[in-house]
Amino acid sequence: MFTIRTYNHISPLGLQSLPEHTFSISEQYETPDALLLRSHTLTESDCTANLLAIARAGAGTNNVPIEHCSKQGIVVFNTPGANANAVKELVITALLLGCRGIAEGMHYVQQLDREENDADFAQQVEANKKAFKGVELKGKTLGVVGLGAIGASVASSGLDLGMNVIGFDPAISVDAAWRLPSSVTRMESLESLLQHADFITLHVPALPQTIGLLNAATLAKVKPGAVVVNFARGEIVDNHALLDAIEQGVISKYIHDFPAPELQQRDKVISMPHLGASTIEAEQNCAVMAAEQLREFLALGNITNSVNFPSTALPPSTGHRITLCNHNVPGVLSNVLSILADHQINVSDMINKSRDNIAYNILDTECIVEQDVLDAIVELDAVMKVRYLDASYE
Repeated sequence: MFTIRTYNHISPLGLQSLPEHTFSISEQYETPDALLLRSHTLTESDCTANLLAIARAGAGTNNVPIEHCSKQGIVVFNTPGANANAVKELVITALLLGCRGIAEGMHYVQQLDREENDADFAQQVEANKKAFKGVELKGKTLGVVGLGAIGASVASSGLDLGMNVIGFDPAISVDAAWRLPSSVTRMESLESLLQHADFITLHVPALPQTIGLLNAATLAKVKPGAVVVNFARGEIVDNHALLDAIEQGVISKYIHDFPAPELQQRDKVISMPHLGASTIEAEQNCAVMAAEQLREFLALGNITNSVNFPSTALPPSTGHRITLCNHNVPGVLSNVLSILADHQINVSDMINKSRDNIAYNILDTECIVEQDVLDAIVELDAVMKVRYLDASYE
């Protein structure tokens, strides 16, 4: 039986992916095998050495101490793409808010005197609506920064709206490249995108190299009058530099869902609560994906969509399985195989993958592996964690 501690509300649809005869789920476990969460912020003390995995029902993992987890051999999962449609739809909303005086017009109407008679009220509305005239998205250039699952989806929708779409992502994956419509123009630099885009939408994670991505220097490259949309992470934009760009007329609007005191009550800033993935469907999709990834890892040792471990999967072949993670140094696997050979344990199938400083191995054996063998393996200097699994799990 595997124990899983949950934080936040996890969609019941996701929890249904974890059969009760194999997984026990509670908010009270002190030393669980795994954690399943959404926005709850974990500390290093929550991620103890006995913990096997953490699944974040969402794309961002800023609320998880990744480096500490890697040192402890804890696999951290996220759910890329599960909330892509929800975020994309909100970005489309933001683009429309950016090109038309919709929010301003709604605010104006709400402030009208309700005591006016019908004729005067209608006349006042008609006389002042010209203040909210905007432009159409069709024919404008949309610059998409970050071309992962969400960015690619936004790019495709921009094309559907009749926009010219340009994109920039220095770390685009092969899978993301395949998802990207061929009519999206790839830009060689962020500066080049900023110089050509009428609308700029951000879809990159908050990493050391992306924090403050839009700052005084990069904003100076922006095409005058551009609209900036940010439903990625607040830290990506230097708010004070952006306000200066608004004052100078470089940025015409900033639409985002990361409210901050310095952005309050600014005429050209539209702030929302953090609504990007706040749909019933997105929460369900994220919970299902996170739960399924935990199930595969805890029961079979397979890894998909980890942010710190290599993707590694092996179909069960014998019903007996060893998994181990180790520091990515030479000789570890050969030492493990020597220990198994010394105990007359034959390996029928195996896979070895590495990512940065971590290596991960799955070995199917032809017989049960006793605890003394596992103890000998974990005593090897570079080995971090070893597990024996009954890989006949369904």
